[in-house]
Amino acid sequence: MTVDWQPVLLSLRVAAAALAVVAVAGTLAARAMTGRHFPGKDVLDGLLVLPLVLPPVVTGFLLLVLLGRGGPVGAPLERAFGIRLLFTVHAAVLAAVVVAFPLMYQSAKAAFQGVDRRLEDAARTLGAGEGRVFLTVTLPLAWPGLAAGVVLAFARSLGEFGATVMIAGNIPGETTTVPLAIYFLADAGDMRTAGVYALLISAASMALVVGLNVWARRRVPGWQRGRRG
Repeated sequence: MTVDWQPVLLSLRVAAAALAVVAVAGTLAARAMTGRHFPGKDVLDGLLVLPLVLPPVVTGFLLLVLLGRGGPVGAPLERAFGIRLLFTVHAAVLAAVVVAFPLMYQSAKAAFQGVDRRLEDAARTLGAGEGRVFLTVTLPLAWPGLAAGVVLAFARSLGEFGATVMIAGNIPGETTTVPLAIYFLADAGDMRTAGVYALLISAASMALVVGLNVWARRRVPGWQRGRRG
């Protein structure tokens, strides 16, 4: 049995590209939403986490409608710039971004809510601007939660299937990630190769979670007690 490593490499590329977007966007969005109250905040918060509770296929369908040739996003992009996102590797990255974003956002928001505001206020009284307070006080204190969000978002991107198959399709060598390969191989009856891919992605996801726990236990006192509590 010969295993094609192309889906594995593509999955890693897609997950890494999605993580680069999600880590920044999720962190900034969580910071903007933390400690602020404005009309419609609950609705906006619900929209930001909606892909977490929607079935991935529904998320993919909504993206398909938005990005299609007649969609409100896809049509202007194609007319103005000649850009087609559907059924490309860029669509696979976008699907991973959308489904992974809520995990990063929720983890970052919880991390920022756990930061002692008195420490931030103390830095301000010493003359630090908001940017410096964020970089030198808030981020270091929130780092364990942010790291957890990064790991969960990467693992979610790595295993994304439903939205990806809707807007990226299964194009061998171009959009076939490991989850798609598993599904179509199993559908074709090649259970052995599908099983190898399933073991690979399961091992990778398990290694990420175990690695996070080991790192956190060594670097962050009380991590496991806090998780159990």
